[in-house]
Amino acid sequence: MAGSSKKTKKRAPQQRRTSGNPTKRPVLALEPVTAGDWVGAARLRTLPLAVAPVVLGTGAAQTVDHLFHWVIALACLAVAVLLQIGVNFANDYSDGIRGTDAERVGPARLTASGRVPAKRVLLVALVFFALAAVVGLAIVIRSQQWWMLAVGALCIVAAWFYTGGKRPYGYNAMGELFVFVFFGLVATLGTTWVQVQHLPTVAWVVAVAAGLFACAVLLANNLRDIDQDRAVGKRTLSVLIGKRATQVLFTLFVLIPFALAAWIALLYPIAWLAMLALLAGLVAIVIVWFHRHPRELVAALGLTSLTALAYAGVIYWALVG
Repeated sequence: MAGSSKKTKKRAPQQRRTSGNPTKRPVLALEPVTAGDWVGAARLRTLPLAVAPVVLGTGAAQTVDHLFHWVIALACLAVAVLLQIGVNFANDYSDGIRGTDAERVGPARLTASGRVPAKRVLLVALVFFALAAVVGLAIVIRSQQWWMLAVGALCIVAAWFYTGGKRPYGYNAMGELFVFVFFGLVATLGTTWVQVQHLPTVAWVVAVAAGLFACAVLLANNLRDIDQDRAVGKRTLSVLIGKRATQVLFTLFVLIPFALAAWIALLYPIAWLAMLALLAGLVAIVIVWFHRHPRELVAALGLTSLTALAYAGVIYWALVG
């Protein structure tokens, strides 16, 4: 017993070094950071979620005015992608300095690994937010919708406080609400509004679909990290409701957009072809329900993002065709 006690005392310092702020821990033999590490931290698998609402919102706009406002549409796309990348780097920074990313699977964590100074990751996040703000200002000037400046500012603030600040709402089961509102409703309806200053019913329908896909991707991400998040006190929705309820909710979030596509198909028959995208969505659902290792959920995350993009492409074709 005495020998066992001594061994436990020797292991304790090693266990403590795996928690806390990783930027303050001594890290030995760091490998140089590559361009691939930065690309991984940008989490490209999530970018289809930025593209999909712009495609859907533009399609809805063209049901009001068949003219393709390509300059504004491309600018909206730039804002969405820049904000998405900015959010990903901001999350890398905020989670890293809190120590909640110390033991993760999936994309490289620059801050948590200690390979990149935390302030540098923060600077990159702020640069992407600034670029999004500049392009957003150009959209406002072009469309003369000055009140949209407040919406843009709110998007950036919400993006930062997802995991940043003293009380990040992403740590208190509010992440899905954030992505539904901002990566679904705001992104889609905002794209439609700045092009035609009108929001047809179909714009609301596709905005809900985009938001549900975004929530599904976040659920897959949080299900993957559920054990680690629970251990460090990060109360995501998945931690709060548990694995089984998360799987059920993920399934609903993936399937409901296709029920909405069936409704759209009553007016725009080509929308029935969106059901082809369901094939990838079903594979993601199977992975979420039957995975044996958290790393397998990375594939489910990517498949769900691609499902959203394919869905958006077909629905756009239906609306403008």
